[in-house]
Amino acid sequence: MEAIPLLEFDQDKEAIIRPEKRKRLPKFCVLLMYNSVINKLTLDGHLEKIDEYPTPFVTINVYQVAYEGNSIVVVHPGIGAPLVVGTFELLIAQGCTKFVAFGAAGVLSSELQKGNVIIPSIALRDEGTSYHYCPPSRTIEINPTVVKKLEAVLLKHDINYTIGKTWTTDAFFRETRTIIANRKREGCLTVEMECSALIAAAKFHSVSFGQYLAASDDVSGNNWNPRNIDDRFVFRERLFWLSIEACLEL
Repeated sequence: MEAIPLLEFDQDKEAIIRPEKRKRLPKFCVLLMYNSVINKLTLDGHLEKIDEYPTPFVTINVYQVAYEGNSIVVVHPGIGAPLVVGTFELLIAQGCTKFVAFGAAGVLSSELQKGNVIIPSIALRDEGTSYHYCPPSRTIEINPTVVKKLEAVLLKHDINYTIGKTWTTDAFFRETRTIIANRKREGCLTVEMECSALIAAAKFHSVSFGQYLAASDDVSGNNWNPRNIDDRFVFRERLFWLSIEACLEL
């Protein structure tokens, strides 16, 4: 029997299709997973659109923000590991080397209230993209030095946070009670769709990557709790600026 294809990792970095080097970008980049925040920042004059990446499904807009004398790229890279990592590679090809992602995650414990911040230090690889960037393994770790730097920013601004394991999956309609119970036993705090793949791609390209996750919906009970009574928009915008600050520390 042949091996499962995802286990056939090839370390050759010269692929047939490679990301286009369209223009040179600043080295700092925040991957912001909230279009509502991007729209507000654009209306307020903080973000300037500098490029776009057309795809068959969506156009990825590339913005730039000035902060304390630095230029930082800001991008909503899409949703799901394949699209997000594709955007990530385009940004790396154009010169970005320091990345902080900020987005939402479902929680596997109701003790993590909506809006609580989680800094993932390790991710369970339950998606397919990461296996094209790193040899097979059950989990993959973020550089501990990066985690410490993201933590220091939250401590400085007195933001409550938790550091721990996240579960990255491609199939949000397959988060069954049995699988969730298994993930909780492994110590997973959150579930999302990109982290482990971004960690793997960052390691493959030798760039820095860290992530903030805002606790969102709750999948820890017998029924899904979307917990959408509070949009937390102001909090998200504040965490964006803290992501900028953290990115500059990498």
